[in-house]
Amino acid sequence: MSIDLIISAIKAFLILGLLLTNTLLLIWLERKVVAGMQARVGPDRAGPFGIFQTVADAIKLLLKEQIMPLKADRAMYLLAPIIALVPSFLIFMIIPLGPDLNLEINGQNINVPLVGADLNVGVLFFLALSSIAVYSVVLAGWSSGSKYPLLGGVRASAQMISYEAAMGLSLVPVILYSGSMSMTEIVKSQAGNLSSPIPFLDAIVSFIPKWNVFPQFVAFAIFFIASVAEVNRAPFDLVEAEQELVGGFHTEYSGFRFAMFFLAEYINMFNMCAITATFFLGGWLGPTFSNFLPPLISAFMPAFWLGVKTFGLLFIYVWIRATLPRLRYDQLMELGWKRLIPISLVWLILTSIVLGIREFGFPWS
Repeated sequence: MSIDLIISAIKAFLILGLLLTNTLLLIWLERKVVAGMQARVGPDRAGPFGIFQTVADAIKLLLKEQIMPLKADRAMYLLAPIIALVPSFLIFMIIPLGPDLNLEINGQNINVPLVGADLNVGVLFFLALSSIAVYSVVLAGWSSGSKYPLLGGVRASAQMISYEAAMGLSLVPVILYSGSMSMTEIVKSQAGNLSSPIPFLDAIVSFIPKWNVFPQFVAFAIFFIASVAEVNRAPFDLVEAEQELVGGFHTEYSGFRFAMFFLAEYINMFNMCAITATFFLGGWLGPTFSNFLPPLISAFMPAFWLGVKTFGLLFIYVWIRATLPRLRYDQLMELGWKRLIPISLVWLILTSIVLGIREFGFPWS
């Protein structure tokens, strides 16, 4: 077995373990943050600060009885949660966690990219996989053999398709501005090149970046709003409008099958924040303090900065959930089709004109 294959397998297992562990932590953090914002205690019984509460919930879902509705289409009913979960793992595989590492194994220098798969069409891969989630929602609602999940599935699929259009259009100006569809190249295009005469400050000032969030602030706002709607988070959580649709498209699911939908939602939320940080906030770019920190710690500082940016965006997700009320469905669809999509088209045209002038000059000059 080649070393490259072994390294690829190790990266896949590490990413799988990271996403599963991170989901447990993220659910606990959301409960504690929302509780703090609403002057409540939150989980505080299972373990220190209630940190094992999510573990207890996961064990409960694993041990609960699996119920199959009598009128369900068995094949599609079992396939839907798998379709929801697998793309969420694959999306994280294309997010670069840092620059390449140079390792020496058995006297051989090996270049190890800190990304599961560095695709030159990473943006298209991300959009394609995010679109597959629509099929899981439709199949789950239809195959349950019940009217409430069917209505929830139709509503959810319409919402996701609407906001996928705005999300995809908001990424086109970023691709044009960065000059690549590779996630790694998009991050590298945001690196700054300033310097400072003070040695300590040089590590910080040299990474004052050309983040895309500054020239592409409109695209950032559209993408962030669309990403919140894409993962069915408040105030766009019409998929689970309990007063109307019971629990949405997964009403008839229980036990581990329901846990798969729940897990996919939180992994997708983490993925969206990491991708937002990659596209607009410089990804893993940041000071490594190589002159002050040990080489091993300095080598993993880029992954640390990506984590800081990702969890900062996750905090905003939780903040929005604790603050804003749920929209009506007509308001949600109007925002997507009459606001975000037209604005993204206008911004795309303006970006194309500006980049064309910068590259070729004015037509009359």
